[in-house]
Amino acid sequence: MPIDPDGRFFEGARPIAVDGGIAVRAKRGKIGEQWWSRRFVDVLERVCDGGRLARGRAYARKGQVMDFHLSAGRVTARVQGSRPRPYEVEIVIAAFDPAQWTDVTASLGGRALYRAALLAGEMPREILEVFEEHGLPLFPDRLDIRCSCPDWSVPCKHGSAVLYVLAEAFDDDPFLVLAWRGRDRDTLLSALRGTPEPIEAVDPLAVDESPLEDHLADFYSPGMSLSRLRERPSRVTTPPELLLRALDAPPVKVRHIPLTDLLRSAYRSLADPEDVDSQH
Repeated sequence: MPIDPDGRFFEGARPIAVDGGIAVRAKRGKIGEQWWSRRFVDVLERVCDGGRLARGRAYARKGQVMDFHLSAGRVTARVQGSRPRPYEVEIVIAAFDPAQWTDVTASLGGRALYRAALLAGEMPREILEVFEEHGLPLFPDRLDIRCSCPDWSVPCKHGSAVLYVLAEAFDDDPFLVLAWRGRDRDTLLSALRGTPEPIEAVDPLAVDESPLEDHLADFYSPGMSLSRLRERPSRVTTPPELLLRALDAPPVKVRHIPLTDLLRSAYRSLADPEDVDSQH
C-alpha cells in the first residue's frame, strides 16, 4: 500500500476522467513509431520503474494528461489523478548552451545531406553521431522528474504518463527533441540556411598529371593504396520523398486526402525494391 511523504497510508483510486485530455494514439503495444521516439522510450524504460511505467501508459492512453509545455531543458504538465486537483509534473534535462549549439549547427551545416534533410523537416539517424562528436548526447541518460503527488517513486505514474505523451509528440515533430535541448526549429533552420554551402568533397581517385618520362620506373605500380579503391557504402540514406517535403504542398485533395500524402506513399513504394517485386 502506498505511503505519502507524511507517513500516512492512502488508497489507490480510479482517476477522474478528463474531457479533452491528451491521449496517445497507440492503444496497445509500443508507443512511439519514429526512430527518435523509440530511442527516447528505450531510455526511459531503461532507467524508470517498470510498474510505474505500465500505469503511466494506461494514464497516457486514457487521456489523463491535461496539457504540457516544452521549453529549453524543461517540460511542465498537468495530470489528472484520483483527487480533484490535477498533479503538477516537471521533467528537467540539461539544455545545451549557445556556444555548444553554434558548434553543432556548423557541423550539421557542413554536411550537405544532413543540412538538406533537416531543412526538409526530416531527422536523419546519423545526427546522433554529430552530437556525440561534440560530447553532447542528444538523448539524456537521466531524467529529473518531479510530481506534486504523494508517491515517492521516481517517476510516478503521472510523470510516466507525461513521458509517453512526450514520446508521441516527438513522433509528430522531431524538432521538439532539439528544442528540449535548447534550440527551437525556427532558430536552427535559420542558422542552417545561413551557413555556407558545403564544399564539394575532393575526389579520392584524382591523380595529378605528370610527364610519362617521370614514371618509366614505376609505371605499373598502383598510384594509391588498393584499400582506397574498395567501395564504401554510404552511411546516410536520402528519404525518397525528400524533394516532396522540401516543396510547398499544392492545395489539391483526392477524396479528402491531401495529394502530397498520396504521393509520399507512392514515392516510398517506388524506392523499396521489395514492394516493387511484390507487385509483379
